[in-house]
Amino acid sequence: MIHLALLRGINVSGQKLIKMDDLKRSLEGVGFGNVRTYIQSGNVFVQTPETDPGVVAGQIRTAIMNSFGFDVPVFVIGKDDLEACVERNLFLQEEGVDLKKLYVSFISTEVPDQMITQLNLNFIEPDKIQLDGRRIYLKYHSSPAQTKLDNKWIEKSMNVQSTTRNWNTVTKLLGLF
Repeated sequence: MIHLALLRGINVSGQKLIKMDDLKRSLEGVGFGNVRTYIQSGNVFVQTPETDPGVVAGQIRTAIMNSFGFDVPVFVIGKDDLEACVERNLFLQEEGVDLKKLYVSFISTEVPDQMITQLNLNFIEPDKIQLDGRRIYLKYHSSPAQTKLDNKWIEKSMNVQSTTRNWNTVTKLLGLF
């Protein structure tokens, strides 16, 4: 089975530097097959007979800790999950939406839809969010560099871990499955 692993916080601002060739060798060394990476921000496809995404995430996390000494949150999703992600983004239905301002945060646990009423959304305005199970769709008013709506806010407000990808990367990853 092919899984996509999204690694959080590697190769960002000079932190937790991992060369993708080294990561590939490490994961192959613990038994993953057909290991492929996409760009330097921690997007890794692996093949394994294991079907449980949580088990695969744990195996990858352990391999990274053993090889590089970093504890890195790992989010593992399948092709069906990524297809659903692309299909369910309601921001895409808006006329004239700027795809460069759309992002998706993949989160560690499912967040109930009613949680949105409990959040202080005034804090992140004019940016917008949409909850969808283990995904949060983000639409930035200007850019992610000029927002309060970041992984720190998501993690603190929703008591989850998260990793974020821009919409271009999400659609590219789907095409690579």
